[in-house]
Amino acid sequence: MDLELYNEIKTIIKQYRGLSKLCLRELTNMYPSIPRNTLGSICSLQYQHICTINHYKLKTNAKRLYRRFTEAVVEGQNPGIIIRLAQEMNSCPSLVARTILSQYYIENNLEETGEFASEKVFVTNMMKDTSAINDRDLAFEVFLSVMYDDQYVPVADSIKHCIGADYEEVLKAKLRALGVSYKDECVLRMRGYDKTPDIKLDIPLATADGALVNWIESKALFADAFVHEQYVKNQYVSYWNRFGSGLVIYWFGCTKDIIETSEKRFIVRNDIPENLVFMNPSVIKAPSLI
Repeated sequence: MDLELYNEIKTIIKQYRGLSKLCLRELTNMYPSIPRNTLGSICSLQYQHICTINHYKLKTNAKRLYRRFTEAVVEGQNPGIIIRLAQEMNSCPSLVARTILSQYYIENNLEETGEFASEKVFVTNMMKDTSAINDRDLAFEVFLSVMYDDQYVPVADSIKHCIGADYEEVLKAKLRALGVSYKDECVLRMRGYDKTPDIKLDIPLATADGALVNWIESKALFADAFVHEQYVKNQYVSYWNRFGSGLVIYWFGCTKDIIETSEKRFIVRNDIPENLVFMNPSVIKAPSLI
């Protein structure tokens, strides 16, 4: 993706005031030619960045948020109070719900009951099981926030994990169709490797432009330079040290500056490269013993 287009989409997301899923709906209408998975990944990336920046606002406004929540309940406002507060604070509903639960814990002196080890334990437990919240209205509002949030809740993490697993299977199916022999991450870990790519090729492949591929890493997401650099530091360099050069696939796309980099340790693509070159053992000469 061109950087100009990517920055244009980023600007729209930053200026949007509302839930990430509603923002994604707007983006799909504005950019019908861009796959929904790509827009969804970009949206998720930017919303997480926005929520990280705005997190301090939630902490500093905890008392005010809790007071506004209780006043809205007393006034009999329609359900979705926490969701509307999240839109106003430009944050995710579950993060606002956690902030309100923390203040509820403090203002109701729940630490004195000794039932919960700490405020953090209380909030974590209540977010997992909202039916355990004694306040009926708060319980329902927290439940709604969890259901509407598609970023910072366990369900969202599970969905992302499942999508990632699905694309790993897509990668394996394509390799089998090409007749490529490989070992996956599970086999490598059984053999004692601590840092393992998704795929380790038994016999290296080469691309038409001469890049050698010993391993393949599958990422079901969109990557910009910042995201890519984090993965380079945390994963790809380790793979290169152990197995040599490799291939990184960002299935939902990436910015052009990542693909066009002069990086030699691994190449970046959006799919398995075409015109792969397979090793021909018949042309490999045995070393002379003389």
